[in-house]
Amino acid sequence: MKKALLITALLAAVGAAQAQSATYALDPTHTTVFFEAKHFGTSTNRGRWDKKEGTITLDKTAKTGKVEVTLDMNSISSGVAPFDGHLKSKDFFAVAEFPTAKFVGDKFTFNGDKLVSVAGELTLRGKTNPVTLTANNFNCYENPMLKREVCGGDFETTIQRSQWGVNYGLPGIPDSVRIVIQVEAVKQ
Repeated sequence: MKKALLITALLAAVGAAQAQSATYALDPTHTTVFFEAKHFGTSTNRGRWDKKEGTITLDKTAKTGKVEVTLDMNSISSGVAPFDGHLKSKDFFAVAEFPTAKFVGDKFTFNGDKLVSVAGELTLRGKTNPVTLTANNFNCYENPMLKREVCGGDFETTIQRSQWGVNYGLPGIPDSVRIVIQVEAVKQ
């Protein structure tokens, strides 16, 4: 009898732990991925990807999670059509050959209850390298219109584009590219 009670208690504990994990779908109307890169050390070129999708699994109690985000590389937009065309070319993102980029992060770091970073891997142009996104802000709230929880925040990182084979213009055009992400995701 004691053994049966112990097994029942363990199963209940596992079920309760799993119940803490929730899945959120990226809200594309409140999620934007921007890039910033110096142009020969003078002005800063900026742009964004307009089409993205993904999910976030978050367990606030266990302080764990996983994020998967896919960017449609053909949706890059700098506001200047000829520049967009060059960015889509083999000189930069080679979108005909590599139409998507994907970030998968599963190492969530918290300071108390505050999410401070998400580490994972970015696959771009067929190459995968580690990337850590620093959280400048993160919060969850009950959305009054959707009647569901929404979590989101502002994240950033700086990558060295040459790690993914984006070598055009080096060293005149610097290797460092700042990525700034505004994200909101709706609980499913």
